[in-house]
Amino acid sequence: MSAYSALTRATYAASVRDKTTLFFTFAFPLAFLVMFGLIFHGQHVEGGLASINYIAPGVLSWGVGNAAVFSVGFALMQWRRDDLLRLVWRTPTPLRTLLASRWTIALAVAGAQTLLFISVALLPFFGLRLDGPWWAALPLLVLGVTAFLALGLVVGSLADTPEAVAAIANLLMVPMAFVSGSFFPDDLMPGWLRTAAKVLPLHYLNEGLTDAMGGRGDLGDIALDCAGLTVFVLLFGLAATRTFRWSNRT
Repeated sequence: MSAYSALTRATYAASVRDKTTLFFTFAFPLAFLVMFGLIFHGQHVEGGLASINYIAPGVLSWGVGNAAVFSVGFALMQWRRDDLLRLVWRTPTPLRTLLASRWTIALAVAGAQTLLFISVALLPFFGLRLDGPWWAALPLLVLGVTAFLALGLVVGSLADTPEAVAAIANLLMVPMAFVSGSFFPDDLMPGWLRTAAKVLPLHYLNEGLTDAMGGRGDLGDIALDCAGLTVFVLLFGLAATRTFRWSNRT
């Protein structure tokens, strides 16, 4: 068995054993879907798009991004605190293999989140309709998970305790969700705030999934959102390499 396969299996087993985190990873987005689905039920946003076709992709984007940031942020902090990274450094297994196994599991979790979330949103009560090129959500999710996983690496490199990981991650993800329009239509926000949202990765994941699932845009719009996410993959990846530490002792 290769090192990558062994690490992926171990990461999967650890994720499944953590029942509390696993539950909230899937339950949080669904709870927000129910809450905002009730608030905006039967309403339409600017341009005539049904609110659910805007809210559902936005909440899903936040759920996927939030899970990626927190999962790798906590893991990297614990690996460094327990000196696991120093052990990896002294073995033939490169760090990229360890990170690749975490990335694989993050993609699998995002895929499961998406399937469960969309299945619920398609119920008659919520009334989501997949009017766009829904299959284009796949590259958006891959790029989105990669970007937020890289952001989580930065968080995990800066934080030395679980409390610090939670504080930094929430400080980044909660305001980003509101400014990017994950929880309510962005046409309710002032114009300057909508402009400011364009410097946030969640904005592009929101926009892309809304175009793909809600039928608001076309493939050209989705391609632009993919390009925006690619920029953040590179930026966060560079930041992660600059902030990475093998041990708390250094």
